[in-house]
Amino acid sequence: MCVPDAADKVMDTRLDALQGRLGHRFTEGSLLNRALTHRSFGADHNERLEFLGDAVLNLAVSGLLFERFGGSDEGDLTRVRAHLVREESLHRVALGLGLPEVMRMSDGEARAGGAQRPSILADAVEALIGAVFVDGGYDRAAALVRRLFGEVIAASEADSWSKDPKTELQEWLQARRIAVPSYRIVATSGQAHAQTFEVECAVPALSVTETGRGRSRRAAEQEAARRLLGVLKASDRPGGPLRT
Repeated sequence: MCVPDAADKVMDTRLDALQGRLGHRFTEGSLLNRALTHRSFGADHNERLEFLGDAVLNLAVSGLLFERFGGSDEGDLTRVRAHLVREESLHRVALGLGLPEVMRMSDGEARAGGAQRPSILADAVEALIGAVFVDGGYDRAAALVRRLFGEVIAASEADSWSKDPKTELQEWLQARRIAVPSYRIVATSGQAHAQTFEVECAVPALSVTETGRGRSRRAAEQEAARRLLGVLKASDRPGGPLRT
C-alpha cells in the first residue's frame, strides 16, 4: 500500500483550497491536475484544455459584457473584452487563485522561474476554465468566469477601457492609408524568468521608429507603439515635424 508523503499531503491541501476559490469541486480530479500541468512536465499537459478554455472564456465574457453594457456598440465591447482576456489580466487572476504554488512542471522549468512566468500562468487560467467546462458543462464554466471577472465588469464603464496603443496606432495609420507598423525585438536582458524585452516599432512609409521596453514582448510592443503614436500625433498638428 502506497502511503502519501508529506509533499503529497501539502499539494492535496492546496488543490482542495484552489477548488474552493474556483467555486467548483471536480468530479474528475485528473482534469484539475492536467489543467495545472505545463508541457515540460509530460505528455498529459494542459494545452488542449487551454485551447478549449480560451473559447469558453471569450464566450462567457462576451455574455457578461452584453448584459453590462447595453448601450455599447460592437467595437466598444470587443475592446473591453480584449482587455479582460489578455495575458496581463489573466496573470493577475492566476496570482489571485494562487496558481504558482500548484503548477506542475519540470525541475528545469521550475528552476528557471516558470511558475511565476505570466504566459504560463495565463495559459493555466484558460486551461482551468476548459477543465471546468469538461467536468461540469458550460453553465459551471460560465459561473467561474463570472466569479473571476464579474466584479471588475460590474464596476467598469465602457469609456474607462481605452484602446491599447497598438490598436490605436494601427487605426491612426489606416485612417491615413498608411501601411501598418512592424515590430521586432532588438534586445533582451535578464534571466529567463525575469527577462526585459526591447522592441522597435517602425513605420517605413514615414521613416519613423520608436523603441519600448517591457517584461514581456507584448508589453514592450505596446510601449513602443505608445511612443511612436505620440510622435505621429505631434507631427499631425500644424507645424509638426512630419507634416509637409
